[in-house]
Formats: sequence, C-alpha cells, structure tokens
Amino acid sequence: MVSTDGRLARGERTRTAVLDTAVALATQSGLDGLSLAQLAEALGVSKSGLFAHWRSKQDLQLATVERAREQWQEQVIAPARTAPRGARRLWALHVSRLDFYASQTLPGRCFFANAKFEYNARSGPVYDRIAQTHAEWMEYVELLARQAVEQGELRPDTDVAMLAYEVEAVGVAAVMQYRLLSPEVVYPLAWRVVLERLRGLCTDPTLLPEA
Repeated sequence: MVSTDGRLARGERTRTAVLDTAVALATQSGLDGLSLAQLAEALGVSKSGLFAHWRSKQDLQLATVERAREQWQEQVIAPARTAPRGARRLWALHVSRLDFYASQTLPGRCFFANAKFEYNARSGPVYDRIAQTHAEWMEYVELLARQAVEQGELRPDTDVAMLAYEVEAVGVAAVMQYRLLSPEVVYPLAWRVVLERLRGLCTDPTLLPEA
C-alpha cells in the first residue's frame, strides 16, 4: 500500500510539473499553439508518454487551464488571505497580483490575460472553462469589496461590481504593458491607481498605505 501510494504521489508530482511547463509555454505561444509534441520537446520526453495522460490536444488545454487556475490560487489569492478581511484584504489581493507579474514566474507573466484575449472570439469547451474561471475570479473580487462595505471599511454607497471591474481593469492593463513600457513604470502606476481609489472609498484611509 505504501509503495502504491508513493508511486501515485510521484505520478501526481510529475503531472503537475508537466502542466507547469504547459502553462509557461502557453503564455509564450498561446494556448491554441500548445500541443503534446511541443510539450514533449520542451521536456525532453516522448510524446507517447504524455499521450497516456492526455488523449487529445483539447484534454491537454483543459488540464492546462485548470493548472493555471491552481497556480493563481496558490500564488495570488492565498498570500492575500493573510491580510485582515475588508479593505486591507482587497488591497492585498491587488498587490499580490502585481507581485506575481513582477516575479516573472511565467514568461508571459499572466496565463489568463493572454488566454482571454486569445479565445475572446471563439467558442467551445476551452473558452467555456476560461470564461468560467474569469467569472469566479470577478465574483471573488466583488466578494472582498462587499465584505469591506459590510465591515464599514468602505463607504456604504460603494458600487462593489464597479470597483471590482476597476481593480481588474488596472491588473489587466498592467500585465499588458509590462513589456511595452517597463516594470519600473507600470508597477508604481498600477499600485497607485488602485490604492488612491480604495483610499477615496475607505472610511478610515489609515487602514491602507499612503498613496
């Protein structure tokens, strides 16, 4: 039993490592450009070995979207949850996102920003999964904004849907402009725009850093 569990654990680690590579490749060549052959070449393994895990290109794409979602949870959402609930957690989420981009964990910095543009005019299971993930993300940002209102940390007349949209818009603009401009220009702007917006809505601006 122990031996079987060990093999399963190693197999899962290997699968995760392969999908991490797939996520990274997709931020460079696009999710549609991702294939078992391309992934096998990047990893230096046989295509047949990967075929045992994913029987088609679409299966690989869907698994890659799911792994990107897990990475976002682990590296963007989870660190922000250490901040107190309310305005500070909403702000921490934005900072965590910018830090993730700045770290260049992914060569294209953001899997989902690239995938949303790539699949914007398409349909099918891959688009549906990307759209579902985006909807879940926006619901989460709205939830944090709503919690801040309910705790009295943001003004009661705050439009939480609009605020979530603004935070998302700045995040997307930042990742799209990181290479067009430079991190030294983009990061401070993206940091300051959202901070000033939150401080303007905050009933106690001292909860947040100075702009």
